[in-house]
Amino acid sequence: MTIKPLGDRVVIKMIETEETTQSGIVLPGTAKEKPQVAEIVAVGPGGLVDGKEVTMQVKVGDRVLISKYAGTEVKMHNVEYTILKQSDILAIVE
Repeated sequence: MTIKPLGDRVVIKMIETEETTQSGIVLPGTAKEKPQVAEIVAVGPGGLVDGKEVTMQVKVGDRVLISKYAGTEVKMHNVEYTILKQSDILAIVE
C-alpha cells in the first residue's frame, strides 16, 4: 500500500540526525526538538485547488525545510510520514 497525495499536498519523511554536544555526548534524534528538514516521498498533481491554479515546485527526493508544526502525521508500515500542503514548505535544501 502506498500514499498518493491529492491536490497541492506532499508526503514527507522527517530526517532525524544525531547531534554531538561540545563535551562529546551524542544526542539521538528523539532527544531533540522536532526536526524541520524532511525528504519528499510523494507529490500530488497540483492543478486547480480552491479555484486557483497550483503548480508543484517540488519533486520526490527533494530535501525541504518545513514549518515547525505543519501537516498531519500518519504511520504506515511502522514508518512515520507527514502529509502537508506545498505552502507549508519554506525552502528546498540543496
